[in-house]
Amino acid sequence: MKAPSTADLTIFLSIAQHLNFSRAAVELGVTPSALSHALRALENRLGVRLFNRTTRSVALTDAGERLYARLKPAFRDIDDALEDLNNFRDKPSGNLRITAGRQACELVLLPIVSQYLREYPDVRLEVVENDALVDVVAGGFDAGVRFGNRLEADMVSVPIGPNMRSVVVGAPALFDRYATPQKPEDLHALPCIRHRFPSGSLYRWEFERGGISHEIEVSGPLTLGDVSLMVGPALQGTGLAYVFEDMVSEHLADGRLIQVLADWCPYYPGLHLYYPSRRHVPASLKAFIDFARSVRPKN
Repeated sequence: MKAPSTADLTIFLSIAQHLNFSRAAVELGVTPSALSHALRALENRLGVRLFNRTTRSVALTDAGERLYARLKPAFRDIDDALEDLNNFRDKPSGNLRITAGRQACELVLLPIVSQYLREYPDVRLEVVENDALVDVVAGGFDAGVRFGNRLEADMVSVPIGPNMRSVVVGAPALFDRYATPQKPEDLHALPCIRHRFPSGSLYRWEFERGGISHEIEVSGPLTLGDVSLMVGPALQGTGLAYVFEDMVSEHLADGRLIQVLADWCPYYPGLHLYYPSRRHVPASLKAFIDFARSVRPKN
């Protein structure tokens, strides 16, 4: 049997990682049909089926699972060895993949990215927007961006933004119809704009004052899956919104929105770049970490 080439195994690893021919094809720069043909040729050469495929799903067979488990760390070692060559360049180059939620992208990450790429033009950086908590290792990412109080203990985290807080805001017209809430429990009597996570669960509004914490399950006429979409309906008087302060600072300044329960909305750890401590840190990521630290706004 002729041994499979590195290219053959790279194809296998990409499909195994994504379990989706279209996404793997995009990553490798080929068509899905070419990828399917290459995989079929590899399976014929090895004499074993690596994937179970239907029109709707792709799944590893037991043989595929075992091969993937053995190849993944070996190819990571190869990537790390090649990445070490970056230390001999004047500036880092290569690919860098980061996952982040939409608000993290808009508020902090993308402004840093734009400056970073001007400084390091040989780096090809991909930002994948995903509001769910992502396993960066399993997802094939170099790093992720999340709030500092939501990170796993085995992750190295670096603050890349100032401390933040969320605020409860509503249009002036809303308070012509409803009493201004004085404590979090008063929200039960007001229409609120709810947020549903990608997992399907509803966000419970979080408050704290004097060491006392409250989580309030609000109700209201509108539920959205993206926090940034709440500002428009709040301006129109649909209900109260619980959003990042930076998203509504201009509307608060010009009086189009009014903040309530301010003394129940403390600051919390801002956005952090996180990556696995056990993994070799690519030169491009090291440079990104140093750059993000250098441009991080002070509280």
